[in-house]
Amino acid sequence: MQAVSLKKFFDSGTLFVWMCGAGLALSLLMIGGLLALIFINGMGYFWPKDLVQFTLHDGSYVLGEVTGHEVIHDSVNADSPEGKGRIQLKVGNRDLYGLDFRWIDESHIQAQSTPTDVVFLERREWGNFYGRPHRVMQGDSVVASGHQEATTALFPLIDRANEIHEDIHYLERSVIGDINHEIEAQRLSLRALELEGRANQSEVATREQEVAVLQSRYEAEADKLRVLYTQLEEYSVVLEDVNGTTKELAVGQIIRMLQPNAMGVGEKVWAYLGNVWTVLSEEPREANTEGGIFPAIFGTVLMVLIMSIAVVPFGVLAAVYLKEYATQGALVRIVRIAVNNLAGVPSIVFGVFGLGFFVYAVGGSIDALFFPEALPNPTFGTGGMLWASLTLALMTVPVVIVATEEGLSAVPREYREGSLALGATKLESLLRVVIPCAMPGILTGLILAISRATGEVAPLMLTGVVKLAPSMPLDGTFPFLHLDRKFMHLGFHIYDVGFQSPNVEAAKPMVYVTTLILVGVVIILNLAAISIRNRMRRKYAGSTI
Repeated sequence: MQAVSLKKFFDSGTLFVWMCGAGLALSLLMIGGLLALIFINGMGYFWPKDLVQFTLHDGSYVLGEVTGHEVIHDSVNADSPEGKGRIQLKVGNRDLYGLDFRWIDESHIQAQSTPTDVVFLERREWGNFYGRPHRVMQGDSVVASGHQEATTALFPLIDRANEIHEDIHYLERSVIGDINHEIEAQRLSLRALELEGRANQSEVATREQEVAVLQSRYEAEADKLRVLYTQLEEYSVVLEDVNGTTKELAVGQIIRMLQPNAMGVGEKVWAYLGNVWTVLSEEPREANTEGGIFPAIFGTVLMVLIMSIAVVPFGVLAAVYLKEYATQGALVRIVRIAVNNLAGVPSIVFGVFGLGFFVYAVGGSIDALFFPEALPNPTFGTGGMLWASLTLALMTVPVVIVATEEGLSAVPREYREGSLALGATKLESLLRVVIPCAMPGILTGLILAISRATGEVAPLMLTGVVKLAPSMPLDGTFPFLHLDRKFMHLGFHIYDVGFQSPNVEAAKPMVYVTTLILVGVVIILNLAAISIRNRMRRKYAGSTI
């Protein structure tokens, strides 16, 4: 009797329903835990932490941000106090100490405090400095002396230095960069005339004269640049750490100064928002461990957009042919099997194909035909935004093909027959009835393609991504969109910071921040595509999709 009841229980499928539910709950719990870990560590990076000063038993002092704590269980020494451990501090002052982080045994701590007069200085090099301003200098003259007076005098000088840096950035990137671009264009133009055998003396003299004019403009702007760099060295500050060691630093090397222990909640919230904006809008510094990641965000989004423009037409055309025009038989079945298998090929294989076919074969041929004057320096015969986007489009096209075929199959047969009965040709029926009704399915394929392509790194390492791009693919120089340029990517940025950085502890927070932003970019891109898909569904509500 018990065996019969057990058989009925298994036959009913209740056990498998509960197993599926448990598996789903476990998967959701794991995903939620992962996202929570990334969110907490990523968003916590922006909060200005208090600077804690520890007095040690040997009479020395340690100042820094508390970043971790470990409990040490000493099984050998039974007299060791239970629960005692060690504290990790971000002590900064790398140029003084040779490191950013330090572990302190709690048994060595005599007292701790949070003095309000200590400052946090974010520097352009050598990381943060924690301590007190001792005096402010203008050349050899003392402008302000004493901690409080020097701190007060330093704020406007830092603002002035940041304005000078903005002027320098504008001159280097916009003015001098444009002049260099024009000089290079003149050089390539003259080289092209020489290759064609049309470079006569008058033409050469004209080009050289134009280059001379550009060179004189370059020298004038370079003189302005030298003046600005001199102004950055005009003021300096003598800093003092908690043990009295002094360090003189040019004010131009300081990005900002905070007194976190003296800040209220409102001031810290404002500083928090400023830190978020800095990461989203500025370029990276210090081997990508500090500063912002705007170039990586921009490169990721632009690459996904170009990939989407490339993958949708080819994927839809292939699916339409297989579903609507191809004679269903052994050959079509083989093609479908090949498409499904293509979706399972490791991404690095697509990277190798993209390097060999797109970069070397297609790009090298383009250089030989259209840019011979630039050779042996490649233009399209090296990794760049275009080849990386096309490689990812090739990698994700099977997903679009399968989703589009499913969407075409879901269009009611009556729609096709009604369109043909009204006198439309098959092509007109496809363009005006079938494909619009199948658009939600097509967009589903695009959503899946975006989700996979946004986080891919391996193919990009072979086809155009770099650690730090000197210039972005989109700028104000004609033709504005430069698809031959290399670019930064959030996924590669995570790999580079997490595994290639010489300062692992300093890089760890940036890994969480970049991962959080990458997840956010994927969500935003998917939500945009889902919104368009839902709008198409409402428009063609008669479809069974």
